[in-house]
Amino acid sequence: MMNTKYTPIIGLEIHVELKTQSKMFCGCSASHFQVEPNTHTCPVCLGLPGALPVANQKAIEWCQLIGLALNCRLAKESKFDRKNYFYPDLAKSYQISQYDQPLCYQGEVVLKNGHKIGITRVHMEEDTGKSIHKKINGEDQTLIDFNRSGVPLVEIVTEPDFRNPEDVDEFLKTLRQIIRYLDVSDADMEKGSMRLELNMSLTSHPELISGSHPQFPNYKVEVKNINSFKYLQKALVYEFARQAEILDRGETPVQETRGYQEDVDKTISQRSKEDAQDYRYFPEPDIPPMVFEEKDLENLKKLLPELPQQKREKFTKTFGISTETAWVLTESKELALYFEQAVKLGEVLKIEAATIANVIKNKKYDWQKLSPEELITKLKQESSDKVSDEGALGKIIDEILKNNPKVVEDYKAGKVQVLGFLVGQVMRQTQGKADAEISNKVLRQKLK
Repeated sequence: MMNTKYTPIIGLEIHVELKTQSKMFCGCSASHFQVEPNTHTCPVCLGLPGALPVANQKAIEWCQLIGLALNCRLAKESKFDRKNYFYPDLAKSYQISQYDQPLCYQGEVVLKNGHKIGITRVHMEEDTGKSIHKKINGEDQTLIDFNRSGVPLVEIVTEPDFRNPEDVDEFLKTLRQIIRYLDVSDADMEKGSMRLELNMSLTSHPELISGSHPQFPNYKVEVKNINSFKYLQKALVYEFARQAEILDRGETPVQETRGYQEDVDKTISQRSKEDAQDYRYFPEPDIPPMVFEEKDLENLKKLLPELPQQKREKFTKTFGISTETAWVLTESKELALYFEQAVKLGEVLKIEAATIANVIKNKKYDWQKLSPEELITKLKQESSDKVSDEGALGKIIDEILKNNPKVVEDYKAGKVQVLGFLVGQVMRQTQGKADAEISNKVLRQKLK
């Protein structure tokens, strides 16, 4: 990552809006995208005096499912806390969140290269309102839409285990994929239902940050307002260069919160970074602590669907397809289920899973425009049209070899790549109907 003198230490905080019907602590609709401002509100989410919150059980269960999918431990006792700070989009002047007893903790995600990313915690909180900046009568004004206020929000916090942008990108795409498989959120960054923040510092002594007792630098910079994977990569590159330049001068970067601005492609200082005590956390007095029995947690585990990694393992072991192809087929839950349905139909008509997988992977047909039944019908038709009789293919191949003596000599001289040319000639003679595998076999036999 640019300057090899320094090693980046990167941690992530990801906020995911859950797509429950109602908000986290009231009965208002949680739908807020392209909705008339301030129409999905009530005394609770507007923070009016005397209004009491009631926790959304479905949101709590979905938060725990995300934790399980990220290999977290589930807390048997958990509670909500008040996080106090003033901001115009926070009607109560505090946010109901979780501090020292999150619902889920100590998880991990394993990347393709085997690198393990620790999950510090997965906790539940409420979203804030939304500030809208616009001109009114020629003057700059800020308006507040409280439709989003109180929408269930899950925060996923990683350990500072990332050392390069590539791992960050893979992790985030894997996380989004898992959340979509769970069907608890659209995780759509354009709509704001998945939002990204990063914490970053640099060290010139990477040996100090490995092992069981790492020694991290004495500063950390947080970058907020990142709404796409592409912009997160740009923010990483910019922040690395900015911090490296400061360290090269013998100075220490200021511990602060910065915002990424895509229009100028840089991070901008917002405020000095707060510590936990600045928020004056204390237990939420209006919501009783949560206690989960072992049977409750076991029942939750039964709700977990088959996740991408499990499907990939099944596809490679059961259907004998390559790992690379399995990754393509599990890109979305819909595609994975489509493939499984097509395989089931293909078994009846003797169409192999590998054939179906390759057709989908190579985009021969658009799976989104064909039902599994239609795809299998097309593949069966192709199969029945193929010329697979070795005798008939042998006569065609004899003629091709007779007409291409130079190619035959090249093959016998060790240029095995010319086999592709000969197979192409067979396909040409049969108008693409020759079985490629059988053609290859007969060609090799005759070339001997």
